[in-house]
Amino acid sequence: MSIPFAIAARHKGFNRAEIVDQNFIEFVQLWQGEAHDVPRDDQPVLPGSALDARGFRELLESQLISRHLDLMARVLRVQNKVFYTIGSSGHEGNAMVARLTRHTDPAFLHYRSGGFMAERFRKLPGTDGKPRDPVMDSALSFAASKDDPASGGRHKVWGSKPLWVLPQTSTIASHLPKALGTAVAIEQARRIGHTLPIPEDSITVCSFGDASSNHATAQTAFNTAAWTAYQKLPAPVLFVCEDNGIGISVKTPTGWVASNFQQRSNLDYFFADGLDLAEGYAQVRRAVEHCRGTRRPTFLHLKTTRVMGHAGTDFEIEWRSIEELVSVESTDPLLRSAGIALESGLYSKDALLNLYESTRKRCFAAAEDADLRPRLTSLIDVMKPLAPYTPEAVKAEATRADHVDKRLAVFGSEAKLPENQPPRHLAIQINQALHDLLAKYPQSLLFGEDVAQKGGVYTVTKGLNKVFKGSRVFNTLLDETMILGLAQGYANMGMLPLPEIQYLAYFHNACDQIRGEAASLQFFSNDQYRNPMVMRVASLGYQKGFGGHFHNDNSITALRDIPGLVVGCSSRGDDAATMLRTMMALAKVDGRVCAFLEPIALYMTKDLYEAGDGQWQFAYPALDQAMTLGEGRVYNESANDLVIFTFGNGVPMALRSAKTIEANHCWKVRVVDLRWLAPLNNAFIAAQAKTAKRILVLDEGRRSAGVGEGVITAIVEGGSGATPMHRVVGADTFTPLAGAALLVLPGEAEIVAAAQQLASQ
Repeated sequence: MSIPFAIAARHKGFNRAEIVDQNFIEFVQLWQGEAHDVPRDDQPVLPGSALDARGFRELLESQLISRHLDLMARVLRVQNKVFYTIGSSGHEGNAMVARLTRHTDPAFLHYRSGGFMAERFRKLPGTDGKPRDPVMDSALSFAASKDDPASGGRHKVWGSKPLWVLPQTSTIASHLPKALGTAVAIEQARRIGHTLPIPEDSITVCSFGDASSNHATAQTAFNTAAWTAYQKLPAPVLFVCEDNGIGISVKTPTGWVASNFQQRSNLDYFFADGLDLAEGYAQVRRAVEHCRGTRRPTFLHLKTTRVMGHAGTDFEIEWRSIEELVSVESTDPLLRSAGIALESGLYSKDALLNLYESTRKRCFAAAEDADLRPRLTSLIDVMKPLAPYTPEAVKAEATRADHVDKRLAVFGSEAKLPENQPPRHLAIQINQALHDLLAKYPQSLLFGEDVAQKGGVYTVTKGLNKVFKGSRVFNTLLDETMILGLAQGYANMGMLPLPEIQYLAYFHNACDQIRGEAASLQFFSNDQYRNPMVMRVASLGYQKGFGGHFHNDNSITALRDIPGLVVGCSSRGDDAATMLRTMMALAKVDGRVCAFLEPIALYMTKDLYEAGDGQWQFAYPALDQAMTLGEGRVYNESANDLVIFTFGNGVPMALRSAKTIEANHCWKVRVVDLRWLAPLNNAFIAAQAKTAKRILVLDEGRRSAGVGEGVITAIVEGGSGATPMHRVVGADTFTPLAGAALLVLPGEAEIVAAAQQLASQ
């Protein structure tokens, strides 16, 4: 393309956006080629091309919309009318992917997807029968307007509920696992008889950059896709790697993407030239048709470029040579599209420039309109979609008991129903509750490492695989990131996933799948999309002599810090059953993401005060019982000499310690089991503290950033800060092996000693 290079080489200014804009205009003005006879709409735009004339015209329009949105954003950002300048310039060829897929193919998009979005808008007419306007929707998003149909002004995202574009805020590759999970879910639905919200032959589209393809999260998705295909299981995901050769300022080695992915087993590789609509269209079509037809994971290596820098604040001329910039700008795909438009005879120079300028005016007019629209101005408005909660509806769902026949089939007989069994310990009642929930919710799935035939490391899921079969209870590969990616995929397709993370320490490997993806989706989609799930995690410490820090993890902070996440921890079996019922109802009714922490050391605990007393076994609760979100449990409610706030393993420890304290000081001791750790019920905590003469906060987590800090804050802010108070808490250290583990965790002796300190105050 020597002509555009010659044009670009004349411009050595600082503002490369203006230069890229001028390059297009001059390229059209100076074009001297010979035009073909104008093709009909259904004829190839150029001889030999798979793209017809009508398709080219529409793709060109989508490319121009994308480009002028970028140019508009650069101009209006300095006027504080636009708040996002990561552009799609150079990536406009992804419009071909949008054209060749369906609007019912769920799409998880790279942030350089302006062309894709403009083209996909054609797929779904508006209320007036005409296509919806991608320009106005995008302008509202750029302007952070409350009227933004994607996020309601919370973030600049490419997203649309009617177009099945699930909004992504990631700048790396954290959306790849859930994209693959959605593809797997499309096929899983058939196996469990679940009705999909999209056609059964849909595929998932997932785009990302060449730099992001190296990210660990991307690699886990590629590996799992291949692992799935190797077992002949369908996984119709189209991975679209938009290769522009650079990530912010770090160059991707030439040929690296092809070298890395071309020969991967069970990840089918296709290349397409995203810089040339006439050439690349057939290449993209082959990849899409292959993915849809074979249901195999497909890797589309789409050649792109990046003009105008990473974002508006990236002044490439400060760190790239002018010669390099000129070379890159000469490969601008809009120059090639302009050449096709003129060579095909579809446009004269004047007609093409008129289209270019009218598109510019359209984008600026939309931006000015968007700037006049209201923005978020209150905290209530900002947070509204983050954590919806409808208590009455949740309670009704949690106590719904219309699955009596299914329960009888699952448990075998009336006599074998869990409520007709003797009191049981925690592990058995969690197991019984899971049998109940899988019977109640036919769209529910339970999965994770070792949960199926083995029944989990601690046999908590024993028998579920036998009753509900491998389509609903199944093992996954050893990859927590992908387990949570699968959970999001199933949720996207209307199912209720129950993923298991084998140990709390393993959650940290995959934390961003909850923090950055699942728990943020309602917020950034203005509650249009949800990721309902109940994540079960074997947790906490006190495993005598076993495991070290990976199996005795008391770091709850990583969960409590996630906005919108519900975190619960039950210390006894009946509480576990009623909490799980409520969590599943929260997921189903309000789309909530929940974490259910299971204290490993209490799984098999039967006794409370002495061996054989059986006082830590409880009757299974009737189906009309459920635990309200935030509801604690109070032992010895009338006692007020000392109130101990705690949770998990701390509950039986506190009850045992209370006997010693009562004997030592003649005090009456109340024990408050918080049960819900996020959100903490501050009003409940404050009310319990108000009647206390002394307060102990027993937190088996670490001293820094533990649950106890939140409890003390609630007590102080509730007006009881002057009450004598002490905290018994774990040390700020990792947990060592064997008996040394108990040195870093709070014990009964420390509780009794803390009471003694309060007595001396």
